[in-house]
Amino acid sequence: MFRYFIVYKPYRTLSQFTSAIDNKKTLSDFFTVPKNVYPVGRLDEDSEGLLILTNDAKLNHHLLNPSFEHEREYWVQVDGKISDEAVMQMQQGLQLNIKGSPHQTKTSIIEIFKSAPQVAERIPPVRFRINVPTSWIRIILTEGKNRQVRKMTAQVGFPTLRLIRYRIEDIELKDMLPGTMIELSKKSIYKKLFHASI
Repeated sequence: MFRYFIVYKPYRTLSQFTSAIDNKKTLSDFFTVPKNVYPVGRLDEDSEGLLILTNDAKLNHHLLNPSFEHEREYWVQVDGKISDEAVMQMQQGLQLNIKGSPHQTKTSIIEIFKSAPQVAERIPPVRFRINVPTSWIRIILTEGKNRQVRKMTAQVGFPTLRLIRYRIEDIELKDMLPGTMIELSKKSIYKKLFHASI
């Protein structure tokens, strides 16, 4: 029987259920799922937000195959008051070094939040510096290269301070908190991810 869960992966948690490193937190510190259920893709240890857990290999393939270009939306707090020029550079695509090879990022949708979005408190919080402003931006990608968002913001001069994956296609975190989980039906998750009934 296929099972489908969405979770809010907390900060400083590995996107896996077991760890060879003693003091690293993993998904098993927060979530209990059947043994054959695993995350679809991953979020870096220092990133937070939406992860899908399932034992459905077909769904896993469709989400991870880059040819399907599923939208992923990230809410990103960056160091400094980000400029329109930096946003435009990222939108048009950048040449990044991904695992030692050059990669030209696809065009993306990037918007600056007018005010900080309502997000769950991070533990520990981002260090506050009274004389250094920060900005929040929304980044919508259709690819997911290794540490892509962090490399994009760093390349245009605004390093990432906090990174939350808020949405995959029509599945959103909404008011979920770090460490919480919701189970979805197969019909519901396929409709939200692939806009198709089953």
